[in-house]
Amino acid sequence: MRVLVVGSGGREHTLAWALQRSPEVDAVYVAPGNGGTHAVAQNVAIPAEDVRALTEFATHNAIDLVVVGPEAPLALGLVDVLQRAKVPVFGPTAAAARLESSKAFSKAFMVENNIPTAAYRSFTDYPSASAYLAGQHAPIVIKASGLAAGKGVIICQTMAEAEAALRSVMVERDFGAAGDEVIIEEYLTGQEVSVLAFCDGKTASPMILAQDHKAAYDGDKGPNTGGMGCYAPAAVMDTAQQQAVLEQVLQPVLRGMAAQGTPYVGILYAGLMLTPHGFKVLEFNCRFGDPETQVILPLLETSLAEVMLVCLNGTLDTLTLRWRPGAAVCVVLAAGGYPGHYRKHDLISGLDFAAAQPGVLLFHAGTTREDGAIYTAGGRVLGVTATAPDLHTAIHSAYAAAGMISWPDMHYRRDIGAKGLRGEA
Repeated sequence: MRVLVVGSGGREHTLAWALQRSPEVDAVYVAPGNGGTHAVAQNVAIPAEDVRALTEFATHNAIDLVVVGPEAPLALGLVDVLQRAKVPVFGPTAAAARLESSKAFSKAFMVENNIPTAAYRSFTDYPSASAYLAGQHAPIVIKASGLAAGKGVIICQTMAEAEAALRSVMVERDFGAAGDEVIIEEYLTGQEVSVLAFCDGKTASPMILAQDHKAAYDGDKGPNTGGMGCYAPAAVMDTAQQQAVLEQVLQPVLRGMAAQGTPYVGILYAGLMLTPHGFKVLEFNCRFGDPETQVILPLLETSLAEVMLVCLNGTLDTLTLRWRPGAAVCVVLAAGGYPGHYRKHDLISGLDFAAAQPGVLLFHAGTTREDGAIYTAGGRVLGVTATAPDLHTAIHSAYAAAGMISWPDMHYRRDIGAKGLRGEA
């Protein structure tokens, strides 16, 4: 079968890598891809948001399966258009993807379906939001309701920070249209965990647990990013707790979506906070996480294409996911200044040395390839993933490989996976 992966980040590189390893797959295309995806797929120069061109490519090239990586094409209705064109596509429709594209919709959906989440209020005008905020206490969380590339959540430790964050979202429009509506949310404490599940509209099949590191700097300091690293499996919940998440979060989403006439097929990602009073949902994503994908898929033994096909056929309950033993760690190498302003087009050195290390996989994100050389082209540039029999060895291997790569002002966190070693996660 011929597969088209839509997107250009580290998640899409990992998806292409995993799909080309699936015995059912003969050819993989990535649109638009990046400087590293050419090694596992054929890059196609079509932007991920160009719904019409992607549909034409899929129909004209007899694509048997389209896999949508990022959130923006889902929100734009790429799945809906491909379905009308009779092209098999893995991902939720635009209506179902509102779980991610609108935090206001998502929070209301959780309340309606008795899914545990933080207390909140939503606002569409600044004066009302500011007046409500004045009666609250820090710490508190300000969220842009729309899509903001993983950066629209601002954790405020003081009320002055909260008011400034509210202004940046609603008045200064730092996140553009994503700030048309804002969520003011209760601050929760505890360990975070990423729960991803394959879904076929009726059944949810959870993957191994992963723990993302969203803050820019060591010790979870600094602004939120799209994710600076990840490890899996994360030993944060026992079997009974994971079953509770399935019964109280994942399956209620599928029932609620089906009841609304928008069956949910694709990946459901629940970001959970494990509070002293039980788990609560921080957010839903409607696709594979980034960088969670870079540690989960290298440990998936079952053919990824097979799992996606049974989801489309509505027969996920007939398949048991198989996982490789051991652990995986991904360290994200970022451009200087990220998640703020950063420079592009710096030459990257050391990639061949790093890629030659045992158990190491390099997943490109913000890169471009010119005349055989690789240059930076984004904020999160590379994901250095290492798999090993245990977490300690995986961490050591990932950082050893990361140390072989360089470009001016490159930075990365030095504590990815440390919580797992300490038993905190």
